[in-house]
Amino acid sequence: MRKIIIVDYPKDWEEAIEDTEVVDAQTYLTNPTYTDIRSARIFNLCRSHRYQSAGYYVSLLAEARGHKPIPSVTTMQDLKSPTIVRAITVEMEDLIQKSLAGLKSTSFTLSIYFGQNLAQKYEKLCKALHDHFQAPLLRAQFVYKDNWVLQSISQVPINEVQEDHRKYLKSFAKSYFARHRFSGARINRKAYDLAILVDPQEKAPPSNEKAIQHFVEAAECQGFYTELITKDDYRRLPEFDALFIRETTAVNHHTYRFARKAYADGLVVIDDPVSILRCTNKVYLAELLAKAKVPVPKTMIIHKDNRQEVVKELGLPCVLKLPDSSFSQGVVKAKDVEELQQELDKMLETSELIIGQEYTPTEFDWRIGVLDKQPLYACKYYMAKGHWQIYNWNGKRKQDEEGDGEVIPFEQVPFHVLHTALKAANLIGNGLYGVDLKEIDGKAYVIEVNDNPSIDAGVEDKILKKELYASIIKSIKQRIDNHKNGNGRTEG
Repeated sequence: MRKIIIVDYPKDWEEAIEDTEVVDAQTYLTNPTYTDIRSARIFNLCRSHRYQSAGYYVSLLAEARGHKPIPSVTTMQDLKSPTIVRAITVEMEDLIQKSLAGLKSTSFTLSIYFGQNLAQKYEKLCKALHDHFQAPLLRAQFVYKDNWVLQSISQVPINEVQEDHRKYLKSFAKSYFARHRFSGARINRKAYDLAILVDPQEKAPPSNEKAIQHFVEAAECQGFYTELITKDDYRRLPEFDALFIRETTAVNHHTYRFARKAYADGLVVIDDPVSILRCTNKVYLAELLAKAKVPVPKTMIIHKDNRQEVVKELGLPCVLKLPDSSFSQGVVKAKDVEELQQELDKMLETSELIIGQEYTPTEFDWRIGVLDKQPLYACKYYMAKGHWQIYNWNGKRKQDEEGDGEVIPFEQVPFHVLHTALKAANLIGNGLYGVDLKEIDGKAYVIEVNDNPSIDAGVEDKILKKELYASIIKSIKQRIDNHKNGNGRTEG
């Protein structure tokens, strides 16, 4: 992948950096040579990035050409958003206070050049801000009002960098390009770059280690350079063409921030941020499925004003779910009125709305894996030993924590199960989903639609084997090609 620094005038950047070329904005925008480049990383150092300026169009057309601009147009807009700046202040509260604690003034300006500052003590703060706003040159303004607050953050025009900062700027740039794997550091060049987000410490990840290895092997067979990344690699997302999340997702979590950032930077993303938003909130799912008339167990959205109606509507026992519950966590069965009221008290302290469903015991749940709006695999997930759910996190022995899984050939899956699963999944998008259903008296009822479904070696892959992993990688590859060819991404 070519690395190209774009400036308004060649004199704005005269420092030679290995494997990097400098091109003026007019040439990049108008010369067909740059239109036809298939793969390039664009570092936009134009003096202005205001709407419809040359700097704005450099990033905009880079995205249209399938190149990867830094900053992206989305980042440019985020920098102008007071709402996002306020949100960052809240999220980075402790780091901001700790970093600026020794200052005596009531205002402070922090210059960030390629993620660094002249003063080492601001290193963590610079890195965190650069992770959120990936632009080469930034200026953050802080004010003190009882505590330090990020007032604004903006890009620094290259011609406005202080003269005494320029030698540091060039040093930081060399370090940045040397540290980041933007291009030819690899001996064996690959056509695509794939990041797989994992958490090595996660207790119940969506894919076990062997499955992850199968994904890596499948990707390499299809021309990908593949790297396992963790939550510490947020700033490296622009190095890749695609992000595949194999860590349990949640909206108030780094997985969603990774998905949103990757999507904004032009990467193909599974799970895309829209799917995460839709799937991880069971209140949203309940409304969506009801509106589309998808069969579900009797369901009600519970709040403080209707909690006394639960027994009348659902009977006892009934199932209560926090909106963002997953892997059977945040899901309880209330056996009697006393237990129901206790659980409602606890859950309604956490969320204004929760989900209640009638209790529908079955020996197993169907799980239909769906990709690109087509069925991918079918499983029966049996309940954990002596328990009413697939997972029993209070099991006395590890082998009692999870029920068995059985892969079923599609020809043995009842039509109404497949049909209902596809109808539900296709309401979310065309990503990778796992639809959980119960089959009662010859009818299928959707329990939930999951983004980030389980794909474990030895379970979901028992029929398709390595072809299961190859199919998912093939979909990612097709999405990258579509995006690079100007056909847009297909997530969500």
